[in-house]
Amino acid sequence: MANHHNHEHCDCGCSHDHHHENENKYEAVVAGSHVGTDDAAVSAAVQRILDEHRADNDNAQVWEFLLGCVDLTTLNTDDSEQSVAQFVQRVNDYDEHHPDHRNVAAVCVYSNFAQTARAQLEVTGVNIAVCSACFPSSQAHLETKIAETALAVQDGADEVDVVLNVGYFRDQAWQELCDEIAELKATVGERHLKVILETGLLKSAEAIRRASILAMYSGADFIKTSTGKGYPGATLEAAYVMCQCIKEFHERTGQVVGFKASGGIRTTADAVNYYTIVKEVLGEEWLTPERFRIGASSLANALFQSFAGTDEKPF
Repeated sequence: MANHHNHEHCDCGCSHDHHHENENKYEAVVAGSHVGTDDAAVSAAVQRILDEHRADNDNAQVWEFLLGCVDLTTLNTDDSEQSVAQFVQRVNDYDEHHPDHRNVAAVCVYSNFAQTARAQLEVTGVNIAVCSACFPSSQAHLETKIAETALAVQDGADEVDVVLNVGYFRDQAWQELCDEIAELKATVGERHLKVILETGLLKSAEAIRRASILAMYSGADFIKTSTGKGYPGATLEAAYVMCQCIKEFHERTGQVVGFKASGGIRTTADAVNYYTIVKEVLGEEWLTPERFRIGASSLANALFQSFAGTDEKPF
């Protein structure tokens, strides 16, 4: 494990030149980006995309596709083994009652319920995702975050959602921030690591661009907007900037990074907006659950009701 305490107390006049070289490495990778960060221009670009393309995507085929991209989520303080088992059972029941329709992409639970979800889930093709590493604040010792994540993987998690260390971001401690993501990626191995940027806290397009680039540079398999806890959730503007960063990263490295929107996405109309941004910025090849997710609790029912033309709430 890397030692994270080497350079924390060095002042700028110190002799730790290698530390500054490292910091410059992170600055250089961000400075090399051509993704635009003018907030007004981003808003205008989003509006233009919606005006020109949204109507084409507002149909039953897309609504059903979107259900297949949902990470069906329960992250409540009063979640219990029993409530999580019932939550997962609804996914099993849906599969039984609606075999001709797509099911959700994943069920997403707190890390301590990975085992419960794994034991209950009977459907193939639905993953178990967990929020780990001291979600939603990400405030804990790195060793604690790694232990929690390793236990979740051991308990059957297929995907792990973690929050970028926004405290390190605030202090511009880029090396520490990136090392932490890299260590968590090493802990999950082949499984997908989704890094939550908490865009409602970062706010500006410039900060969101920097966080996106550093997360991908450090091994994120997905970048995700928000925790949905305590700060504003996903916005189309944040999604646009993140997707532009994913596109640029793919063009430069050949590596594929997914995009996940979450936090306050409740209606079919909301979901179609995000779909439209992803389609127009990243293209058709990103329109797959392997590369595009929406984290939500009530959205799955809304989408089902839209394409099935019913008021049934299977989830």
